[in-house]
Order: sequence, then structure tokens, then C-alpha cells
Amino acid sequence: MSLRQSSFFLRFLTLGALAHVYVGARLIPDLLLAGEGTAAAILFLMLSCVLIPMGMLARSSVNPPWGDRIAWVGLLAMGLFSSLFVLTVLRDALMLLLWLGNLAAGADLPWLDLRRASAWTVIGLSLAGTLAGFYNARRRARVVDVDVPIAGLPQDLDGFTIVQISDIHVGPTIKRRYVQAIVDAVNEQLPDMIAITGDVVDGSVEQLAAQARPLGDLRAPFGVYLVTGNHEYYSGAGPWIAEFRRLGLRVLLNEHAVIHPSGLPVVVAGVTDFSAGAFDPQQRSNPRAALANAPADAFPRILLAHQPRSAAAAEPAGYTLQLSGHTHGGQFFPWGFFVRFQQPFTAGLHRLGQMWVYTSRGTGYWGPPKRLWAPSEITRLRLRAAPAR
Repeated sequence: MSLRQSSFFLRFLTLGALAHVYVGARLIPDLLLAGEGTAAAILFLMLSCVLIPMGMLARSSVNPPWGDRIAWVGLLAMGLFSSLFVLTVLRDALMLLLWLGNLAAGADLPWLDLRRASAWTVIGLSLAGTLAGFYNARRRARVVDVDVPIAGLPQDLDGFTIVQISDIHVGPTIKRRYVQAIVDAVNEQLPDMIAITGDVVDGSVEQLAAQARPLGDLRAPFGVYLVTGNHEYYSGAGPWIAEFRRLGLRVLLNEHAVIHPSGLPVVVAGVTDFSAGAFDPQQRSNPRAALANAPADAFPRILLAHQPRSAAAAEPAGYTLQLSGHTHGGQFFPWGFFVRFQQPFTAGLHRLGQMWVYTSRGTGYWGPPKRLWAPSEITRLRLRAAPAR
């Protein structure tokens, strides 16, 4: 582990410990447990505080299968504690508002009963949310249909179908069977083209090549294209790019391909991840370079870019449609509210100037096996002819 990584992990441990102390201090006294119950609650929080960082480290420091098993336990603990922490903060905010309202009205609310009921409610909602989120995360992503209206689209291209998958995050809890189910569902759609918009893996080629292998079975008459996400760079982008190409996927690194599904050429371009330059200056993301020497009459011009914020540079370069991922739609409450501080779009189809941007919620999940109000998706996009604007 590098010095920078060690520093980050130390801060993570410190903040995690403080968060556990906060939850314990705010909930345990109000649960009104007997002595053994209080001890059990404290022990649970202590175990959670230890298991979460162990789960993050286990994959790289413990040989399989034990590394994966420890990661499973730690990531489940992370998902549960995340809900506990957030709901505890919301409970405190609500109790403060009730106290202020009670003070202003001169009422006499039954505070002991309210505190106990609300503390147990936090625990119940956290458990229910974790179970529901686990089910949502582990089931195969649903197919979402999206029509993209494009002014001036040739009639021969009306109905051209692109199936997009993104953010699978093959890793300690997402393995070959999960990937195979995604591949089978994509191929069942009989797409004209397949787009994979980054964050395919969370680990090295040596660890995960066999688990990602079903991606080589993806089939589309006009090609299967892939761009790198930030997690490819965390996992060793060079070896993974070589592995993806070995599987038969067309990896686009600030470059494009030209396809001819109708009389006119169509450009399919791809850029490296928005942050790629921090890992390798030669792979700095560049939407304009990805169009170099493209046919002047090519239309539409489709860009695969892992992060939606690539759109700011892509729109003036003349792209028609950008396909992105990265955000997971927030994955579970309340993180979707924070995505917008980094990215222009959280999920769905949006317009930026003359360009459409579609942001997938992702086909897998990252970290805790948990999805709430941000369902995973396999996206079937159909290009549709639209009147000129």
C-alpha cells in the first residue's frame, strides 16, 4: 500500500470509528435495553467498525476464497451501517425540530417514548432497507427501453438499437455467474450495437479474468465497444485493456470506429475516463481527439464516455449522443443527492446544447450489495427520427 493510500485509509478508519461512536451514543441509551442487550449492541458496533475496513482490504491481502468471504461480510456491514448512520442523523434532525416546536407551543410531549420508538424505528428501517437493497442488487438488472429522438436521422437508422451496460464491477461479490446472466440478457435483445461504458472490474486481471470472461460472448452485428472507467485505472488499466481486446471487445481510447448500418457512415467514438490523465498522462481523456479524421458526413456521432461530466467537452466537439455511467444513480439513499455535486446528470436522458446524454444507473453495483431507489439496468436505446429543431 502506497503512502497516499495509507493516509487515505487511516482517515477512513478514523472517520468510521467516530461515526460508530456517534450512532452508539445516540441510539443505545434510547433503546432502553437491559444490561446484556446494551453489551450486545456495543459489541455489534465494535464488530461493524472492524469488519468494514477488513472487508475493503481482504480482497487484496487475503487469498481466495477467504478474501472474498471476508469481503462479503465487511461489505454487508458497510451497507447496514450506512443506513444506520444516515437514519440516525435524520432522527436527530427530526427530534430537534420536534423539540423546538414543542418549546414554541408550550406542549409536553412524551419524550421518553418518542426517543425509544424512534431509535427502534431507525434499527428496523436500516435492516429492512439492507435486505431490500440486497435483493435489488443481486437480481439481474432489468431491461430499460429508451427512445432517443434525433433530428435529421436517416430513415434507414430509425430504430437502430444500442444496448448499453455499465458499472458491472466484477469483484469480490460479483462473479462469473452474475456476469453471464447479464451477457445472456443483452444478447436476447438482438442489438445492432453494444456499448460498455466503463467500471467493468474491481481487481486485477490475475484475480478476475476468469470471472469477466463471459463478456467475450457478447454479440452484435455492428460491434461491441468498451471504454475505460476510473476503476479500470485503479485495477491496472493496461492489462485489462489487453484482456478486453483478447476477449474480442473493441476498446476505444480517444479514438473512433466507423460503421455503415445505412447509406451514410456512423461514428462510434470512445474516450478514456475523465480522470485517466492522473494515472497516465498519455491517456488523458480527449473527446476532440476521438473524432480525428472522422468522415465529415458521418451522422450521428455517438460517444462512449464513462463519466457524464465529459459532456462539457463533447458537446462543442459535435457529438449527437453521449452514453455514460459512473453515477449508479446514487445506488442507495441518500447518495443520489450528492452525485449532482460532481456530475451534471445522475441518471436518464438529458439534453446538453445540441447533444443528448444518457446516464445509466449501472448494471452491477459497487461496494455494498445494496440498491434502493436506484435500480440497476441494461439499457436498450433506440435511435428515432425526429423533426428538425
